[in-house]
Amino acid sequence: MKDSEIKALITLLEDPDWTVYEAVKNRLANLGIEILPQLKNAWEMSHNNLFLERSSIIIADVQFNQTFNLFENWVKSDNTSLLEGAFLIAKYNFPDLDYDQILQKTEKIKRDAWLQMNENLTPLEQIRVLNHIIFNIHKFARNNLDFYSPKNSYINLVLETKKGNPVSLAILYLTIAVKLGIPVYGVNLPKNFILAYVEELYPPKLETELEDKIVSFYINPYNNGAILTKREIDYFLKQQKIKPLDSFYFPCNNSTIIQRLILNLIFAYERQEQFSKVDELKKFLNIFEKPLPDISF
Repeated sequence: MKDSEIKALITLLEDPDWTVYEAVKNRLANLGIEILPQLKNAWEMSHNNLFLERSSIIIADVQFNQTFNLFENWVKSDNTSLLEGAFLIAKYNFPDLDYDQILQKTEKIKRDAWLQMNENLTPLEQIRVLNHIIFNIHKFARNNLDFYSPKNSYINLVLETKKGNPVSLAILYLTIAVKLGIPVYGVNLPKNFILAYVEELYPPKLETELEDKIVSFYINPYNNGAILTKREIDYFLKQQKIKPLDSFYFPCNNSTIIQRLILNLIFAYERQEQFSKVDELKKFLNIFEKPLPDISF
């Protein structure tokens, strides 16, 4: 559509007739992101309250649909990039978020770790380097003061504030490990989220038989990368009165990790009674063919 036609439609948003507005709203929404530059510019220039309200709704709808479609494509693809999945969930709440900014911040952490790595390091020594860089040099830590805040689940805010929850800190840790070629994977442990160091003699790419991979040891990013054994996981589950399942010990895929991230956000927004956010995030969750049980935090 020509710019002049889009401009004419945008002008009609000031029409007090509700039927006119509904028709224009649907027309603009169907045009998608191509209307955003003109619509945002008109919003910034306008002093008409009706126009400001209506244009804001359309901008939000178009941005939501754009992010939703991108996320749907991520889910239906091989979703190899965990960082991209976390970015798209953050973009849902921060529509103007730039992936390159997120990427650059993680690349800086990766470079700092790479400088201290060498091929002679044992698995435990590799993890000690990662822990030192992430938790001592870059000062990432758990957010105990505001544990259930939604901000702890948005990767852009985690990178900005250096605070996160078990899942978001694990996503950051995994992102850096993958960039360095270290065989670390997520483990879907309830009431926490941990990582597993997997023997390198197995192919690093996650495919089907995840349980066939040998776990050397576990890592707890929410406790500064502390090393865990299976016995400690057993004890944790017993304390929490949770029946042990195989999935609490074996590596999971990126799809599972992002679902945990969304479930955390849903729980956080329910606590704040922001039910419109809850409904929107459930739409993202419903994209997955095999939804997780309702496990959060």
